[in-house]
Amino acid sequence: MNCIMRLLAQAAEGPAQSATEQTPAESTASGWRVFFDYEINGNELWRYATLLGIIFLTLFAGRITRFIIDRTAARMAKRPRTELMRLFLRSLAGPAAVAIFAAGVWLGRFAIHFDDETAFTMKTFVLWGKVAHAVMALAVAYFIYRLVDIIEHYLRRLTRRTDSQLDDMLVPLVRKTLRVFIAVLSLLFIADNILDMNVKTILATAGVGGLAVALAAQDTIANFFGSITIFADRPFQVGERIKIGGFDGPVEEVGFRSTRIRTLDGHLITIPNKTIANEMVENIGKRPYIKRVANITITYDTPPDKVQRAVEIIKQVLDVTPEVNTDPELTPKVFFNEFNDWSLNLLAIYWVKPADYWLFQEVNQRVNLAVMRGFEAEGIEFAFPTQTLYLKKDNPFADN
Repeated sequence: MNCIMRLLAQAAEGPAQSATEQTPAESTASGWRVFFDYEINGNELWRYATLLGIIFLTLFAGRITRFIIDRTAARMAKRPRTELMRLFLRSLAGPAAVAIFAAGVWLGRFAIHFDDETAFTMKTFVLWGKVAHAVMALAVAYFIYRLVDIIEHYLRRLTRRTDSQLDDMLVPLVRKTLRVFIAVLSLLFIADNILDMNVKTILATAGVGGLAVALAAQDTIANFFGSITIFADRPFQVGERIKIGGFDGPVEEVGFRSTRIRTLDGHLITIPNKTIANEMVENIGKRPYIKRVANITITYDTPPDKVQRAVEIIKQVLDVTPEVNTDPELTPKVFFNEFNDWSLNLLAIYWVKPADYWLFQEVNQRVNLAVMRGFEAEGIEFAFPTQTLYLKKDNPFADN
């Protein structure tokens, strides 16, 4: 209100002053006097301009610093044995800009005059300093948060040296756990030591509302324990192909809440871990071989000797195919097993190793072509669905 009254008074004095002609020098000097002498809430205009200038310069300096650090890190990517320094600089770029801004906030308060007779009291001065310290603490916490990327990088390097995929699944969980821990600890530290908030009271209040939170987070808790079950039982590993709930594809990531599967159609499916813990999981990636059951049909007019010869041809083809498993328990099986409605059925069962789906299809093609050539050489014909109708015609000259 005082500011408004002062402006109205100056406006009222304006015509009286304009009645007297002023030289350009006097007009400029009058403008500077307004800039240096006119006050708002006990502070001259130049103080507010100084504050804005400090904030602007620190923001600009932060952007420049971040640009320089990012450029330096990008150049290091082309040099050998600089991976650690490059990751360190990448982690430092963002926090450095925040720290410079915090310094600007802290310096800016010295541009303002504080006393208990104006709106800017000494309590405001102290609170302003606490905010600046809190922003600086956030910059430090942000830097530590980004350093987790370095830990993740070296953990991944260690996991690549092992054959097990379990440690590959643990790396994302370690990264997320560290980041959550750092974020929560930083907020509690700033609230307790800088902003002088009563953290114990806050935690006690949280404890009272913990039951409601737990009820609301039942699914989250169930998914978390589902992830523990996955790591304990190890029904699959990252990269293995699984079938669950009608979805089929390799596992891309296992998190605290869910598991991501890339289907064979290319779609990314996110399945809650509690569902995986309670469903039947078919781990296709762990199969040691792929089984084929083939029914080969030949015509009914094939003589018994030719039928026996057809069985022998199929066995010979499977015996000379190197990918067909010849373990004692999984030797190829070929039988003449059925009289179908329109054909004689030859059953062939064999297992292909290794369990590569596309190799399996290529082996099937080779087997099929070899069987066709063998049957053609022996004059054995494949059957196709046919039907023969026999019509009985009554003799019209027969006695009734």
